[in-house]
Amino acid sequence: MEKHKRAKMWLTHPYKWGQKYSLWPVHFCTGCGAIEMPPTMLAPYDASRFGMGPMASPRQANLLLITGYMTTKTLKYVIRTYEQMLTPRYVLSFGSCPIDGGLYYTSYNTINHLEWYLPVDVWIAGCMPRPEAFLMGVNRLMEEIEAGRADGYKRYEENIDYYRRNQERTLGKEFLAELKQVEWLT
Repeated sequence: MEKHKRAKMWLTHPYKWGQKYSLWPVHFCTGCGAIEMPPTMLAPYDASRFGMGPMASPRQANLLLITGYMTTKTLKYVIRTYEQMLTPRYVLSFGSCPIDGGLYYTSYNTINHLEWYLPVDVWIAGCMPRPEAFLMGVNRLMEEIEAGRADGYKRYEENIDYYRRNQERTLGKEFLAELKQVEWLT
């Protein structure tokens, strides 16, 4: 029964199949998570089995990987990168640092809750998650895409005032003015 439902879904919504198996990540490696990326992309884990291939430009990517701690300075670039990505776009955040600041949670410039500034579709806990955990997170994201629940980009557009307020509170009005200039240019 489950196979028939899945086959019908793929025939009636072929774009979901394409979204699920075409995750093109842009890596934003800000901490120790960068160490886990090369073994994940190479053998024996081979993330390309899942249709993943790293992209050099946010304009070609649809998956943003946040792999470590976030400071106010790097948050600016993460937001700019996210807004330049294609839709549907997804955010996969791993490690304890983007969740709650990790080891640096008491630092004055550490962002403790990434979800206040960008919608996160899948979290992978741990310090630092191993490649197996990363691939489990990718599988989880694929399940969310197939079920239609990976809608962070829609939440971002619907609740843009909430996200902009948080971004302004942390990054200042100058950043929002710069962001509008970048939006105009793109």
